[in-house]
Amino acid sequence: MRTEWWQSGVIYQIYPRSFQDSNGDGIGDLDGITSRLSYFEELGIDAIWISPIFPSPMKDFGYDVSNYDDIDPIFGSMKDFDRLIKEAHARDIKVILDFVPNHSSDQHPWFQESKSSRENPKRDWYIWRDPKSDGSPPNNWISDFGGPAWTFDPTTNQYYSHAFLKEQPDLNWRNSHVRLEMYDSMRKWFNRGVDGFRLDVLWHVIKAQDFRDNPVNPDYKPHMGEMHKVLQLNSTDQPEAIEVAREMRALADRYDGRVLIGEIYLPFEKLVKYYGPKQDGVHMPFNFTLIDAEWKADTIFDLIARYEASLPPGAWPNWVLGNHDRPRIASRVGLAQARVAATLLLTLRGTPTMYYGDELGMEDGVIPLERVVDPREILDPGKGLGRDPVRTPMPWTPDGGFTEGEPWLPQHTDRNVEDEMQFDSSMLNMYKLLLALRRAHPALSLGSIALESAESNVLIYRREHGDEILRVALNFSDRDQTIAIPNADRMIFSTLLSAPETSGETVTLRANEAIIIEAD
Repeated sequence: MRTEWWQSGVIYQIYPRSFQDSNGDGIGDLDGITSRLSYFEELGIDAIWISPIFPSPMKDFGYDVSNYDDIDPIFGSMKDFDRLIKEAHARDIKVILDFVPNHSSDQHPWFQESKSSRENPKRDWYIWRDPKSDGSPPNNWISDFGGPAWTFDPTTNQYYSHAFLKEQPDLNWRNSHVRLEMYDSMRKWFNRGVDGFRLDVLWHVIKAQDFRDNPVNPDYKPHMGEMHKVLQLNSTDQPEAIEVAREMRALADRYDGRVLIGEIYLPFEKLVKYYGPKQDGVHMPFNFTLIDAEWKADTIFDLIARYEASLPPGAWPNWVLGNHDRPRIASRVGLAQARVAATLLLTLRGTPTMYYGDELGMEDGVIPLERVVDPREILDPGKGLGRDPVRTPMPWTPDGGFTEGEPWLPQHTDRNVEDEMQFDSSMLNMYKLLLALRRAHPALSLGSIALESAESNVLIYRREHGDEILRVALNFSDRDQTIAIPNADRMIFSTLLSAPETSGETVTLRANEAIIIEAD
């Protein structure tokens, strides 16, 4: 069978505001990304995924799109984008854009028309409903940012739906004109050379047609955030959303080698449906389970087993450790275990997606109250849900290296590229070695996986491709663990970048160590 680039490759997520500023305004941009393409080459990255760069009022920092067919001046111009595509492709680096289908900005011309009158031709491009008899919202749906998922418009005396901010009205994907316009935008970007899309909140795009209340969540606790007061059974994950995924796939398949990746926070049994009934949905519905998993060998063992068992025939798996919405892996498990996590991510079966800065061991930044800008924190404060700490600027040098101006979020430079390049044992150099091994050994990128054990908090699994067999052993504890493992003396990698003690068919894994061993 043909192997696609996105199956063997590694994807690297860039939050563009925070990666590299080229003009001194304190906000990262396209020319900044272009200037760092050699970094991806040296690191060993196959594709970059760029969070939204479309024109936007920036109420949600780009996830509120006012024009799907252009570039926001904050990030540069279409000329800058074309140059990025050209230079990335010259280095054999693919470019994936973040596409936001569920909602637009309230400043989008479509919404401006839609809200102008009930008779406007674009009225049905968004979701409008009458109030209840007492004037309250049509149902109990709650925005992911807190508060009702409905805002009243006095001009037309109806409520409009918004799963997120009130400035992000939900598009009506039951309207064929909306679908055609959105697919036309995707087509335009494919024609410019984009290699794929990450599809934002794909499971949100269709709502239950009868707009029933969501069930009350019996397990709700205040620290969880207001959105969790109800279970989103009617406001998300409708069967028709999979039909949308299939239509998007049909469009992508008209172009050679393009990929669609769906952002879908659902349990395995629901998640895998987005592959489509005949593998005709998105190529990869994102698997986020490592982000929330208890960091123990037996828990991860079970998680891998359940995920692999849930995949339909022919489906390609994928794994992530973090993204622009969730706490960084080094803050969740500590710097020592972040090395183990990197080995796990880059040796599991499937496509790994890295988040910028994780290769340095970046931790969640400290954001003073006066510097908070994330609406998630502003609207539902005090619950640790704010995303600013995971979006701080990429530290290139001890002095920052991100901008010559004032960075849009505080810069933290205790771990930076320049310093880590100089030390063989650094997190960055460990990542480079792991990525090189993944390229050199097809068993790690394309091979099958067989889980072997999870005793003494050590996870062991086997990767196999053709005649090549590799074993991966990961010590999730802060204690040395002696384990029996075949060919213990044929180690080709250690997170500590030095050989552990071996004796015959045993190896003593040091605290917080992961290794890869060649096997017969």
